[in-house]
Amino acid sequence: MRQRPRLREAKRQAGGFDKVREAHQTELAEDYVELIADLAGPGREAAGVDLAKRLGVTHATVNKAVQRLMREGLVESRPYRAIFLTAEGQALAARVRARHSLVRDFLIAAMLGDRTLFTDAEGIEHHVSPRTLAAFRRFLERDRADEAATPAAARSRAP
Repeated sequence: MRQRPRLREAKRQAGGFDKVREAHQTELAEDYVELIADLAGPGREAAGVDLAKRLGVTHATVNKAVQRLMREGLVESRPYRAIFLTAEGQALAARVRARHSLVRDFLIAAMLGDRTLFTDAEGIEHHVSPRTLAAFRRFLERDRADEAATPAAARSRAP
């Protein structure tokens, strides 16, 4: 019979919950700036209606979030105009995109190639610590080095 895990010390457990609450506060901004960066590429604009459609929320929800992002200095917008990232918003989007790619690549390398992979990556990226991201990066670097060292003929025979 399997034993129940022991509870961690209360202060340490509370610290873990603090980290999760902090991540929840930032993930909305991160999702928005990442999507705005994707939509507002060269020669394109990010419109509130497109954000609402892609995030699965109402236009009113987008307007409220954009107002918050404006107060935080991450976006600029004028009535009836597109939404643009500020330099700070662009920097945040680049950090979020890099973290998202790292988590996604790790899950792919770990052979989690089903439909849940992208959903899991979207959730994990907001809650993973820098230490764990560094471990993912080291794993991927070793995995890529091993793949590069393996002759192509052997890779083609692999299951």
